[in-house]
Amino acid sequence: MKKILLLVSILIVAAACAAPPTNQPALETNRNTNVAAETASAPITEADATAKEKAIWDTIKNKDYTAFADMLADDQVEVLNAGVMDKAASIEGVKQFEPSEANFSDWKFLRMGKDAFLVAYTVAVKGKYQGKDFPLESTRCSSAWVRRNNKWLAVYHQECPLKKAPPPPPASSSSSPAKPASSPAVKAEMAAAGSDPIANEKAVWDLFKSKNYEAFAAMLAPDFLEVEPDNYYDKAGAVKGVSMFDASKVVLSDFKAGKLDETSSLVTYMVKGPGFPANGERHSTIWVNRDGKWLALLHHGGTPVEKPAAANMTKPAASPTPAASPTVK
Repeated sequence: MKKILLLVSILIVAAACAAPPTNQPALETNRNTNVAAETASAPITEADATAKEKAIWDTIKNKDYTAFADMLADDQVEVLNAGVMDKAASIEGVKQFEPSEANFSDWKFLRMGKDAFLVAYTVAVKGKYQGKDFPLESTRCSSAWVRRNNKWLAVYHQECPLKKAPPPPPASSSSSPAKPASSPAVKAEMAAAGSDPIANEKAVWDLFKSKNYEAFAAMLAPDFLEVEPDNYYDKAGAVKGVSMFDASKVVLSDFKAGKLDETSSLVTYMVKGPGFPANGERHSTIWVNRDGKWLALLHHGGTPVEKPAAANMTKPAASPTPAASPTVK
């Protein structure tokens, strides 16, 4: 009898060891959830960033305006020659735009942080605008995306018409480039730059006027990118560029600013003065906080302002340039 009981006990233990744990589905669910969370929080790759930008183009080509709107942040800003557009104006604008061909090139990618990134690129587009055909035209674009509640949303876009770079000025033995200044007063002002992007931007232009290019360079992130109609410029190129024009008579106006996320802010404004179009240009800068210091990461200039009679601040201009999406040009 004892042998039979012992055998039964052994069989019961063996069966218990062989049976799968009753909480196996829960364990598997938790494992999948953790993997998904890790994937969602991982920094975006350049390939994925480019794909998201192109995906908005697809929504417009397909006339899927619901999907287009779903890819925009509620506080989205689009800077065009017609004005500074909000989300509603951008959605209305793309309904006038029917691209039949779009060729992308010159992609640039910058991380603003783990949950934000920038892309800049050139696109050659042809199609219809307000029912009228327009030929292939090229535009330089920049866009910012942020991740909110584990969803990537387009929050900023700007465009300017592509232009060929002007020929370099002839060399002159009688003149030499201005030397960087090292004004303690200006450097003290620079050190005070903080989370207010408008104040930071005004400080930058004061540095231009005082020809303090050394202090200006210190306000740029090492991976700084400038987007202009004639080219893209890195930090060194931007510093060299501003040293070649006189900013003493430049007038800034129409400042608008907003926070993109906890560590980045956007400022847009108008620039008028000698060397700029008669109606002025729209410029934008994205400032980022890195290790407690606010630095300029992106500057996009060269967006010409339409004549006041033609500009419409709620809808894009009726022009052949595709002018109505925060991240798609």
